[in-house]
Amino acid sequence: MTSAPALPSFYSLVAHASIDSTNEEAKRLAAAGAASGTLVWAREQTAGRGRRGRGWVSPVGNLYLSLLLRPGCAPAVACQVNFVTSVALAEAIAEFLPVGKVVALKWPNDVLVGGAKVSGILLEASAAADGSVEWLVVGVGVNIAAAPEGTPYPATGLAREGASDASVEAVLTAFARRFEGAYEAWQEQGFAPVRARWLACARGLGEPIEVRLERETLHGRFVDLDAAGTLALDMADGRRRHIAAGDLFFPQLA
Repeated sequence: MTSAPALPSFYSLVAHASIDSTNEEAKRLAAAGAASGTLVWAREQTAGRGRRGRGWVSPVGNLYLSLLLRPGCAPAVACQVNFVTSVALAEAIAEFLPVGKVVALKWPNDVLVGGAKVSGILLEASAAADGSVEWLVVGVGVNIAAAPEGTPYPATGLAREGASDASVEAVLTAFARRFEGAYEAWQEQGFAPVRARWLACARGLGEPIEVRLERETLHGRFVDLDAAGTLALDMADGRRRHIAAGDLFFPQLA
């Protein structure tokens, strides 16, 4: 165990000095019946994962957490929590940045500072017998002291961006506070306000982008995030594609 900050009463904090993966631990706790709001935090991960099973380099000095939720909704609706989390992360990170540094959101689940990735999100879920979501685990990683090299998309850390007060504990506390409010608002008001807040920070909206899927790469103009949370892409041939998952790149960085 490791010393931990006090969080709002919505959370039940489970703190570790080192663990294989906060998502894996949160899933184990979910299967054992842990309550919504259980938050697993570790100083270090030895087997961290990103999207599509990619390894997530997890040295001491960055933030690694996984939050267990039981939203009791359909899987398509639960996916909206990805954007709830993105908005909360962006607002929390902005608290620590010096004047002139801008936070942006990159579809579907990355937070950028200065055009480089500073944070990512991984959602994993289990279905109940009636088809609703039994539990949802939201994994969050924030680069604070260090950022990985040689990644498909440029990465940065908060220290590199001049966020001198951004300790792991401070960022954890800021995110927990922001997420609680955003999650409660989503439950009460639905996706529309979340979508509006996300679009206000969206990187590349209205611009040419590249979206890499498993079997094809698409090029077009990013025109919207629709009511279901999918990316609306206007293709050169006049078609509009709605994309639920993929890797987004900008032409100058591709």
